[in-house]
Amino acid sequence: MTVMHIGNKPQRLTVLGSTGSIGTNTLDVVARHPGRFEVFALTGARQVDLMLSQCALFKPRFAVMVDEQAASALKDKIRAEGLLTEVLSGTDALDEVASHPDVDAVMAAIVGAAGLSPCLAAARQGKRLLLANKEALVVGGEVFLEAVKQGGATLLPIDSEHSAIFQSLPDDRATWDARVEKIILTASGGPFRTRDVATLKDVTPEQACAHPNWVMGRKISVDSATMMNKALEVIEARYLFGLAPERLEVVIHPQSIIHSMVQYRDMSVVAQLGTPDMRVPISYGLSWPERMTSGAQALDFHALSAMTFEALDDHGHSERFAGIHLAWDALRGPRGTTVVLNAANEIAVAAFLDRRIRFDQIHHVNQACLAQVLPAMPSDLDDLIALDAQVRAAAEDVVRLLAR
Repeated sequence: MTVMHIGNKPQRLTVLGSTGSIGTNTLDVVARHPGRFEVFALTGARQVDLMLSQCALFKPRFAVMVDEQAASALKDKIRAEGLLTEVLSGTDALDEVASHPDVDAVMAAIVGAAGLSPCLAAARQGKRLLLANKEALVVGGEVFLEAVKQGGATLLPIDSEHSAIFQSLPDDRATWDARVEKIILTASGGPFRTRDVATLKDVTPEQACAHPNWVMGRKISVDSATMMNKALEVIEARYLFGLAPERLEVVIHPQSIIHSMVQYRDMSVVAQLGTPDMRVPISYGLSWPERMTSGAQALDFHALSAMTFEALDDHGHSERFAGIHLAWDALRGPRGTTVVLNAANEIAVAAFLDRRIRFDQIHHVNQACLAQVLPAMPSDLDDLIALDAQVRAAAEDVVRLLAR
């Protein structure tokens, strides 16, 4: 079992995607526990000033900017500030700081398929891998799980739903299949849960990014609005917990207080509750099997409004959130089908945010790619990358047709 400390040494941490929402929340939790963690490396894409401030506060050995111009600008500012952090650039550097022998734990918070390679690198080297990047499993699938097994890595889920499931399952993984009836993931329903389906074509990027409960990045906020985030989470749960797809269920819970549940064979249900604050699952992943303060507010049951639940087929949700059902379609398809769904969705969401397609057309792009692209059973990272690129090209073609 992985422990917090090695002797009296702090846990050395690489944060992949430190300038994003999960990354900044991770550093907030780390800052609350001086001496328990040492930030080894931080990575980002283009937010130079934010990365500079993080380097000044946490003094990592390395800072990686994927964009070379951003890396050059950061290097100049690091030098001007007299900081000792070494600045690296490019995607290969992500793999390097994720798999470095001096690293104990990796927070994987890079959005999208771009996070797969450093996750695989960390897994192969047996790191404690805190997985906030659901695409690593959605895209990586069996290839990623094999790397975790071969490297002897410790895989801990950080998504609030999967962390809740992990906390609600028995400690002995070997008993999960026999003792568990099903896993129930909760979904808030996003900002359009009660909106007239006929008006979804008029949704703007600004409206789609205004989540009622959670503060998240733009891509995942759109995914929440379409419920594609829940489709990806169903796929992630399949790979994380090993239950058959038909034993995975989604229920809409608008208040986001119950983060997910496990129903056992005796029909008892174990649930994890808490305020909607990502610092809770982050702190659990960082401290597991211990627990430590997260900075989140305590759940006040006296002030809590009624908790409600809705089925996916209630109130027109099947039409409003048609994309959620693609999760089970993809899991029933040949190996690699989940790669198709993820890549198509990334292109579709980007096109919507760029105002090239309508909100309601995101689902059409995903459906079209699932129908057009037949995956050729990817068996390694190169195969996954090639399939991802093939789907993205097909999705761009669909976007161009819709944008006419």
